[in-house]
Amino acid sequence: MIKRKISQVFICILILFAVCFMYPQLSFANPPQDMKISYDSNLQILAVTITHKSPFPNFHYIKSVEIKKNGNIVSTNKYENQPDNATFTYSYKVPAKVGETLEATASCSLYGSKTINLTVGK
Repeated sequence: MIKRKISQVFICILILFAVCFMYPQLSFANPPQDMKISYDSNLQILAVTITHKSPFPNFHYIKSVEIKKNGNIVSTNKYENQPDNATFTYSYKVPAKVGETLEATASCSLYGSKTINLTVGK
């Protein structure tokens, strides 16, 4: 009888322990806090700088960055983690001319996304 109660208490403690460690990860789920994009016309490189704070960058991370040019998807880039737990930059080769619009959408692995756009200048 005592052994059974001890095992029940132990199981309850294990479940409580597991929930306590899983719940904070979910409560930290958030879309990117900030994004900046810049375009180097000479190199035809779009730099996307993302601020997405995550204490668990292998679990809660930016899972994809979609690039559009003039409203058309030119690349979808998938990731399995993020290189930093706060701010990082990805670079993409995107041929574009003056006046064209480039758009980047970063999506969180758990919740939300953020989109920003830029009109290519001289």
